Amino acid sequence: MSAETADLRGIIKKNTSKLEHIHASLGGVYEEELPLVGKSNRSALMVSGLLENYYTCLETTFLRISRFFENSLVPDRWHSDLLEKMTISIEGVRIAAVSDENYPRLLELLKFRHFRRYYFELEYDWDRLEFLTKKLNEAHPVVVADLDRFDRFLASL
Repeated sequence: MSAETADLRGIIKKNTSKLEHIHASLGGVYEEELPLVGKSNRSALMVSGLLENYYTCLETTFLRISRFFENSLVPDRWHSDLLEKMTISIEGVRIAAVSDENYPRLLELLKFRHFRRYYFELEYDWDRLEFLTKKLNEAHPVVVADLDRFDRFLASL
């Protein structure tokens, strides 16, 4: 196994651990903080921040995979282009890093991350936050399984 492959595997494992931690922290907010402080703007900032951090960590992993396999990205829409490319298996090069079933969930998180990063909203719609939390809870086990499958692929190179 090349040093570059071992490096990418290490990054995937490290970021998967971070994703697990962020997901658990989000669950903790719903189980511990929200019952104490309620659905306020401050608690919404906690939830929205964790949703943003989760997707950012995952996107960083995807970017490293993309660079490793020299995938080109469309500059003016590279975030969505990157997510789309992670669903593609490239014969003789690499398998998909994102399963088709998880793509729509991750796209919702990407859209929210973009919104939160560029519009600096301080009042959040709790229905939307709960929808996104549901999407993350559905996506997370599939993300972990997809990244584990991709890691096994890398190990076979």
